Amino acid sequence: MQQQNDNDKTPTNEPLTLGGAQQLVDQWVKQYGVRYFSELTNMAVLTEEVGELARQMARIYGDQSFKQGEEPNLGDEMADVLWVLLCLANQTGVNLEEELRRNIEKKTRRDKTRHINNEKLKK
Repeated sequence: MQQQNDNDKTPTNEPLTLGGAQQLVDQWVKQYGVRYFSELTNMAVLTEEVGELARQMARIYGDQSFKQGEEPNLGDEMADVLWVLLCLANQTGVNLEEELRRNIEKKTRRDKTRHINNEKLKK
């Protein structure tokens, strides 16, 4: 039995594809967000969210410590970045699932022996 949020029909525990995630975000924006922010605003928000992720990384893996009251929340910050990226993809008509497949194929053609033969990575 899938769990659902109170007052809505949004599944909370089904596996998501990138395409499914794009649809889910689009549904949410239309139901709760009124409309998408402009593409430029969302680009600024994406930059802000990447900064928040960077702060978490610096605190967890770098030399900084968390401030009093701050908690590690790496997954939530990554999800915030993904959320805004999904919004931008929806707004600009980009199918991230197709583009990711193409991108992996491109990287495979270009780099299939590059990293395997990189002596720096063998150390």
